[in-house]
Amino acid sequence: MEIKVMKNIMHANDRLAEENRNYFKSKGIKAVNIMASPGSGKTSTIMKLIEAFDDRASVAVVEGDIASSIDAEKIDKLGNPVVQINTGGGCHLDANMIKSAAESLQLKDGTILFIENVGNIVCPSSFDLGEGIKMVIASVPEGHDKPYKYTSMFELADIVVLNKTDLMPYIDFDKDSFYKGVKALNENAKIIEVSCKTGEGINELADWMLNVQVSHNPSV
Repeated sequence: MEIKVMKNIMHANDRLAEENRNYFKSKGIKAVNIMASPGSGKTSTIMKLIEAFDDRASVAVVEGDIASSIDAEKIDKLGNPVVQINTGGGCHLDANMIKSAAESLQLKDGTILFIENVGNIVCPSSFDLGEGIKMVIASVPEGHDKPYKYTSMFELADIVVLNKTDLMPYIDFDKDSFYKGVKALNENAKIIEVSCKTGEGINELADWMLNVQVSHNPSV
């Protein structure tokens, strides 16, 4: 019985995700599902990208958290449209939440929509939101073994951002092992190293985001 219920949940989510995908495609919206563990720098990366885009892109943000609106308030101060979703204990966002958020935001054609998923590198990988780009952020302090431990997240990523590279000299981080782990799971994933503190790599990431072509095909 539990298996049947789970199948029904996933079927309903996938149906709504397809509706979201068609909506984003019709308006030329790049929807970016940002997945990472807590403290990896999701919000900081979004804020740095908004700054790097300057006037080259219209940006809106969906902030997903178990509780609080701290991150949404940071985005709001930048003057970008933002919607906060509190899951009340849920470990991921789902397609229905994104559908409601997108309707609330009244997105302009061509918008880049950053969806900051709940801080978790297990559950979010299982739920299609209708996004066109899956971004996984890993940070140097988390260690180089994340691709080996959380395979499903990295298998699906269109881009992997290695954040907090300014800490590399102070932490035992094997960059070669990290790259090898990612490429073994997903040889097509783009990897960009950034530091939100120093600004390293942010312009490269911004340029990639502006120029990447979105297939709008589900990868889950």
